[in-house]
Amino acid sequence: MNEQYRYFVEIAYKGTAYHGWQIQQNAHSIQEEVNLAFSKILRSPVEVMGSGRTDTGVHAIQQFVHFDSILDIDSADFLKRANSILPKDIAVYAIRKVKPDVHARFQAQWRSYEYHITLRKQPFLEEQAWYCFYQVDLDKMNQAALLLLDHTDFECFSRVKTNVNNFNCKIKVAHWEQKDHHLIFHITANRFLRGMVRAIVGTLVKVGMGKMDKEDFMLVLQSQKRSKAGSSAPAHGLFLSSVTYPEDIYI
Repeated sequence: MNEQYRYFVEIAYKGTAYHGWQIQQNAHSIQEEVNLAFSKILRSPVEVMGSGRTDTGVHAIQQFVHFDSILDIDSADFLKRANSILPKDIAVYAIRKVKPDVHARFQAQWRSYEYHITLRKQPFLEEQAWYCFYQVDLDKMNQAALLLLDHTDFECFSRVKTNVNNFNCKIKVAHWEQKDHHLIFHITANRFLRGMVRAIVGTLVKVGMGKMDKEDFMLVLQSQKRSKAGSSAPAHGLFLSSVTYPEDIYI
């Protein structure tokens, strides 16, 4: 019986043209494009499993997938061929062997997202940042964001209809930075609920606009009700920025 190898692949994509990461009927997905490309290269069916799902229009600076193959893959050749076959808005950066029981989703320790806002009209960021034409107070947004670090139940920022066992997440990073007219929200957690980051951003922007204060934000967290939080920020400003794993997963 041929030995089977498990591979981890690092990819990135611009999500504008896709209905999210996950394969679905009658919709164009990133996972579908990756499966097709890898199957063509290896000349056998390949189904990749991602570290997580991104929604329609959301981007990834770093996403990991795993798949199994009986082939001992040459990494340089694979990367060259994959990047020539995949559409221009999907890139492959690395491929490495991992232990056979390692799972891209379940072994992920931390996931990080960035949300990008531009405070002035930027033609070159039209599909990668939310154009927020009103003034916001970054200090107040950061003061409210700090409250996320001491909270665990984030049902108030989850989509109402979602199939999860609990709404508990451990957030270890949550802060805004400003570079000229560009605002970037950084958030890192062990897991995220569907729509969570965009709901957090939308609510923090309300704080920045003066429509909500730090105490109001705390009441939202305690409410466990999505209706108490702000509207979700647009999808096109959101990026999955990094996924971290234990070092001992690799062979």
